[in-house]
Amino acid sequence: MTEKNTICLSAVLRRSFLKQSTSLAIGTGICSPFTSGKSLELSTDLKTPLTSFLVAGDTHFLAKKEEPDKMDPRSLEICGRLVASMNQLPGSVIPEPSGGGLVRKPDGLIHTGDIIDTGDKNGTVQEQMQQTEWNAFVQEYGLHGSDGRLRYPVYEVFGNHDAPHGRGLVLEKIQARNKTRPNVMHVSSNGLHYSWNWGNAHFINLGIIVGAEKSVSRRRRYAALDSLEFLVSDLHSHVGDSGRPVIITHHIDVSRYMGACDTHKPADSQEWDSCDVQAYYRALNGYRIAAIFYGHTHVRDVFRWDGISKNATTGLNVFNADNASHFGGDAQAFFYVELFEEQIIVREFMTKNGWKSGAFSPHFWMRTFS
Repeated sequence: MTEKNTICLSAVLRRSFLKQSTSLAIGTGICSPFTSGKSLELSTDLKTPLTSFLVAGDTHFLAKKEEPDKMDPRSLEICGRLVASMNQLPGSVIPEPSGGGLVRKPDGLIHTGDIIDTGDKNGTVQEQMQQTEWNAFVQEYGLHGSDGRLRYPVYEVFGNHDAPHGRGLVLEKIQARNKTRPNVMHVSSNGLHYSWNWGNAHFINLGIIVGAEKSVSRRRRYAALDSLEFLVSDLHSHVGDSGRPVIITHHIDVSRYMGACDTHKPADSQEWDSCDVQAYYRALNGYRIAAIFYGHTHVRDVFRWDGISKNATTGLNVFNADNASHFGGDAQAFFYVELFEEQIIVREFMTKNGWKSGAFSPHFWMRTFS
């Protein structure tokens, strides 16, 4: 037997616990029923987290091809409603099946890439579309948490729909944003990859993929832009033997490309060269990697990665975020994350109607790391 609960992100429910209820009308908040099984309980040993933050991606801001200076109405609406949903989360009650407690104000939003939709296309019209899409992203998200509609600082990576070949508008904009992005402590020589600290935790953003392994000279489908080199340098210089937890974000998934390094594979045969993936995994050895986040697949996937299998019982915590506001569908989601010294708790906030309403998924992931 299941319980039907309602989460409503309104001023009233931010100060009260949820009770069994039928669906509420949408008005002052975001209300949606969900069905859950047996409630789960959080460890009572957990103290105040080192940081809390949001993870979202694959927003795919889309302009109109026939009027490239204007946004596609559906894309603009769903992206705008997503931002409104994220703004209303702090202070809201988390249902017991999702771990219970209250949502803390996030220190920021990590965007896993595919910010815009047309960055992988060429032509005069497409270049106009890219500018329109980027402008819409900046209007909604801003950078500092006060210059757009979103109320939190933004930490984006670029995806294959942003700049697959190592050039373009989005890369130029990220380079510029990294000069004033809050808390950034280390930026790559090309201005694209960067790291920062929230509390005692260290965060690294690395672009589409992590690579390239220099011992393998074949052409890659996507430009790594020396992200592996930056990762190795950053971990050595800014984490070292401190033991601080590390969070890493990139765009492409590891789950389909974690096989053994095959130096005889044809060039461009994979989105992410398996030799680069193996080099990435080796680079993390010896550090306390709390979690890896990425997007791209438009499907939520959570697993432990031991370098060769996604079915491992031990290994690195990997969280593949669902698409957050793609214009092509109504089902979307993002993560709300709390990071502790030895544990990470990840919850998913989802919608089935394009962010007209939203609710926490009736489960959560509490993982340790060492």
